[in-house]
Amino acid sequence: MGTPMGHRLLDPGLLWYGPPHPLSTALLPLSWAYCALAMGRRVAYQRGWLAAASLPVPVIVVGNISVGGTGKTPLVLWLVQWLRDLGYRPGIMTRGYGGSARDWPRRVTLDSDPGEVGDEPVLLARRGNCPVVAGPDRIADGLVLAGELGCDILVSDDGLQHYRLRRDLEIAVLDGGRGLGNGRCLPAGPLREPPGRLTQVDLVAWTNGGSPSAWANAAGDRHGEPRGGADGYAVDLVPGDAVNLADPARTRRLPDFRGEKLTAVAGIGNPARFFALLRSLGLAHCERAYPDHHPYTAMDAATWGDGTVLMTEKDAVKCAGFARPTHWYLPVEACPDPAFAASLEQRLEGLIRGQKTARHPGMPPV
Repeated sequence: MGTPMGHRLLDPGLLWYGPPHPLSTALLPLSWAYCALAMGRRVAYQRGWLAAASLPVPVIVVGNISVGGTGKTPLVLWLVQWLRDLGYRPGIMTRGYGGSARDWPRRVTLDSDPGEVGDEPVLLARRGNCPVVAGPDRIADGLVLAGELGCDILVSDDGLQHYRLRRDLEIAVLDGGRGLGNGRCLPAGPLREPPGRLTQVDLVAWTNGGSPSAWANAAGDRHGEPRGGADGYAVDLVPGDAVNLADPARTRRLPDFRGEKLTAVAGIGNPARFFALLRSLGLAHCERAYPDHHPYTAMDAATWGDGTVLMTEKDAVKCAGFARPTHWYLPVEACPDPAFAASLEQRLEGLIRGQKTARHPGMPPV
């Protein structure tokens, strides 16, 4: 049976996002080494010491520079719908993290087994209404989408650090509530790359509240002024009606859960955000947090009791096989600031017109 995150000896949330922690300070030498390796790898791709590859159609990467959830997947779903509305035939390429399949890339369908291809790819296939291909090699994924499935623009779900793939536009997603934590790289902090990386992407989207200063302070100078050309915009994550796992035709308004004995289950990058959302809606609940991509079993479900269970949509794709009538999930939609769409469309039009003549692997000039 899986162990909830609350039972772990050390919670990274306390180490990275809480008050200054002595263990984080002790880990600083490893953090500096990690940063040096990350920056060296970027320079190696920029100077051609490591080879990057291009795909035959434009590529938009949606990723982050921190570990944990930032709301990236809802934004990817919004983006492919927006691209369809503009007349494109988008496709999604994704890592397939947690999938046990040995042969990649894999075409992901509505009925794909999340145990084989990963939970996020199945969610993207069910909600994205476009082709989805999963695999650790984004070049191979993209060739299937563009060559075999007829996509004329590709969206990479995550992969900001997958520098072997050249990209045309980069969107970094930042949790406006948590920011970049203590601003340190792994393992002393939550960052995959130094904060200044945010100044080299095309657009920054911040979710979970926050403000323009949330990313400016994270990536800017000591006065909080941004040091690059990336534009930052707010993206609201709006919950819909809850959907029943055993009978997806049944839905309930969230206020209808008030007063019930409720267990909230989340195995995502930032479970606290899901729990905070429920509290903001007046839903008292018992929290059951699991590690990201946790492989749920019927034994896990047995520990949730006989009352109402409300989980995230990503959790639900792995729990449908043993769902009870009391199990529900909460879909979430990304609603970007209209200025975000306007800026993105302007950049995309410039790209298509050929104004952007050289694809970049997401690295600053040296």
